[in-house]
Amino acid sequence: MAGPRVRLVITADDFGYCPRRDEGIVEAFLAGAVTSVSLLVNGVAAESAAELAGRYQIPTGLHANLSEGRPVGPARHGASSLLSPEGFFLGKMGFREAVAAGDIALPQVREELEAQLIRFRELLGGEPTHVDGHQHVHVLPGVCQVFAETLQANGVRFTRLPVERGVGGCAWLEAPAHAFACAVERDARAAVGPFSRYGLRWTDAFVGLSTCGRHMSAHRVSGALARALEGIPTGHALTAELMAHPGYPSVPPAGGCGEGPDAFSCSWERLHELRVLTAPTLRARLAQDGVQLCTLHDLDSKRPGEGVLGEATLEAFLEPSPPCP
Repeated sequence: MAGPRVRLVITADDFGYCPRRDEGIVEAFLAGAVTSVSLLVNGVAAESAAELAGRYQIPTGLHANLSEGRPVGPARHGASSLLSPEGFFLGKMGFREAVAAGDIALPQVREELEAQLIRFRELLGGEPTHVDGHQHVHVLPGVCQVFAETLQANGVRFTRLPVERGVGGCAWLEAPAHAFACAVERDARAAVGPFSRYGLRWTDAFVGLSTCGRHMSAHRVSGALARALEGIPTGHALTAELMAHPGYPSVPPAGGCGEGPDAFSCSWERLHELRVLTAPTLRARLAQDGVQLCTLHDLDSKRPGEGVLGEATLEAFLEPSPPCP
């Protein structure tokens, strides 16, 4: 990459999941290593996280959750296609299986999304900067349509389109992670239509499926951004998002969304991401690559003629991805 032609939002997901997670996220934000957070309003630490967001003026979006923990909407009062008999969401893969089988009632998805937006406003006292999906549920077939309709109805413009070019060739990903990443990218490509029809916007490029947890390094983040740039005219100011999961490991039983923290939250991998993000190596590499960190507000304030987020690389998203080296 040559010249400062990439503006990068670094979003820390799962804010509100655990006080120790939130401590690390705030540390990364204050160090200038994270520029945005996505809040889980059903997280056990959602209220304290909202207080931190206000105290430190952290740009905060909603991490819409349909797969982990307890709901915040009407479903919590009775039987729902979104829930197990025990009253919890169906899980990362369980929800996907239920969607594929046609067992999810999409009006109930809308009710839960609406309830989470209301809860966000109660906690933050304002609107979310963006809404994305916990475990990428927002790009699933059918769900993406309801998601886009709900965001438009609530005046939310920004979302995440998790299409990471080349992720299918990233040999360092273990088989389950590789399969999940490829499935997410496939679903995200199909979600472009509904997202566009309802006026949603997203960054030109997305990075994070190949750099999650133990796999994050300055070299891999730089490489993923470089792949995203392939085929983009040199005169275009690209916008990108890096999805990150920094924080200090959860210590059970603290954390989670009503069922306790999961294994990833308790692992050293969260701390690894925190250290990579705040280390001088990554910042130096990004500066060398011509990458400028920014917020979604900065992107929304683009100068006339710079285009609309997501449109510049729409065709590139729908083309076959170049493989990872």
